[in-house]
Amino acid sequence: MDTLLTAEIAANSPRYRRRSSTFIDGVHDVKDDKSPHMAPAQLYSTMSGRLFHSGRIAIVLVGLPARGKTHISVSLSRYLQWLGVKTRVFHLGDYRRATMGAGVEVPEDYFFINASAPSVMLRQKILKKCREDIYAWLNHENGQVAIYDAVNPLAGGRRSLAREFAKHDVQTLFLESYVTDQRILEENARSVKISSPDFVDMNPDEAAKLYLKRIDMKIPHFETMTEDDLNFVKMINAGESIEYNNVSFGYLSHRIVFYLMNLHIKSRVTFFARAGTSNQEDLYKTDASLGDEGKSYAKKMMDTLLAHRESERANLIAAGGSDAPLKPLTVWTSTRKRTVETADYFKEKGFRVRQRSQMSQLNPGDCEKLTENAIRRMYPEEVDKHEMDPYHHRYPRAESYHDLAVRLEPIILELEREQNDLLIIAHESVLRVLYGYLMACDAMHIPTLKFPRNQIIEIIPASYQNEAKRVYIPDLNPSLIPGSPEDIRIPVPPSGFVSPLSGLGTPAQGYGTPTGEKSNPLARVTSQENPLSKD
Repeated sequence: MDTLLTAEIAANSPRYRRRSSTFIDGVHDVKDDKSPHMAPAQLYSTMSGRLFHSGRIAIVLVGLPARGKTHISVSLSRYLQWLGVKTRVFHLGDYRRATMGAGVEVPEDYFFINASAPSVMLRQKILKKCREDIYAWLNHENGQVAIYDAVNPLAGGRRSLAREFAKHDVQTLFLESYVTDQRILEENARSVKISSPDFVDMNPDEAAKLYLKRIDMKIPHFETMTEDDLNFVKMINAGESIEYNNVSFGYLSHRIVFYLMNLHIKSRVTFFARAGTSNQEDLYKTDASLGDEGKSYAKKMMDTLLAHRESERANLIAAGGSDAPLKPLTVWTSTRKRTVETADYFKEKGFRVRQRSQMSQLNPGDCEKLTENAIRRMYPEEVDKHEMDPYHHRYPRAESYHDLAVRLEPIILELEREQNDLLIIAHESVLRVLYGYLMACDAMHIPTLKFPRNQIIEIIPASYQNEAKRVYIPDLNPSLIPGSPEDIRIPVPPSGFVSPLSGLGTPAQGYGTPTGEKSNPLARVTSQENPLSKD
């Protein structure tokens, strides 16, 4: 995948990471220290760059393969980066593949306690390279949290690792994913692990069982965490329950535990869609209802989404995948009339619809409906501030995108906890911020994202990163697609940011292939457009 730490880079350039493509999330990207910035939900900054009065922390993953360790580590990194905590994930598997070379497996006794001398030397070489990267990140790049994604199967090795980190003045928090539910294991194996040439043309269910059997053979010695002298959190069966041993937790460690209590590793997708339009002048204060065209849009959007889900399931079955029924679909809206009424068609079909007051659009304040000339004449200093920092700046009595991101944190935790497929119908400003979280966008890029009304954006969680694709809604009136008149007509300065979805592969069959001729779903706002446009 494009965001992954590539094998050669992992082996030869410890502190270099490749930036993500524009359509894969940026959770593995390295920020440019030459241009300091604040994370989307960061409340303050410090001289050291470390937050919450916390020192340096190493989060050490524990667990056998196919237990969701990588998913957990990447999700945790995404959340901490969102809060402004300098975090990086170090996947030991990347270093192992880098050392072995493409397509070369480790020796059969690589994970054994009584491994042969060559296997022990190979293991130490790989570990040494990864640890060097971790210490370089913490000591020389001012990192705060290093997430070490590896099996770490034995209690003695974990104690030794904690002592080693302590010598470097690094706190250690172990995080085990412990799974006894065979259905979860097989789902993880199917979704992540069976792309190996060993499993070509095999039934996915049989391949998953064979893969899990190989794990038991290759890693015969594994000790679940019971060490009373170590800080650890144990997630059981994908978040069904959590145990933790608190020896010396600080504030940030407690914050991490709180996040993990909302996290699960079960697969589900998230859809973003705009609300329909109104016939009335849709001021923020008036909260208008849907017009006739808005109702027509709502019906077409629902039909397109339901047909897309059925098509995806049919394609999966045709490819030899599971014929299990579709996951239930839950719909979230704000409490604004247009979002609520856009979801009415789903409600009539029996889908669960929840209204969330935190998902109300950005408040435009005193500048609502003023022309650009009027704003420049009445608020020249505010315009200058906005052009310098459109993410954090707020106009008089208005909200900034940063204010909105902080307001949406409970929604983000609910989003992580949701186990059904999820459709979010909201104003474009809300979709920008939630997309920015799920795809790990830089704060300064969030105000430039665009969500045309003729597209549903689908976010697909994957082990190393989320991926996004677009589903086109056919036969809409072109006047509906860009959105209704603008609130604040000061444009966002161009950032040079390219659409996160440009260059995507073909969406689900029947919904078209993105081309250069179609509008980018999340292209940056141009100099003629308004970052706080009406939805």
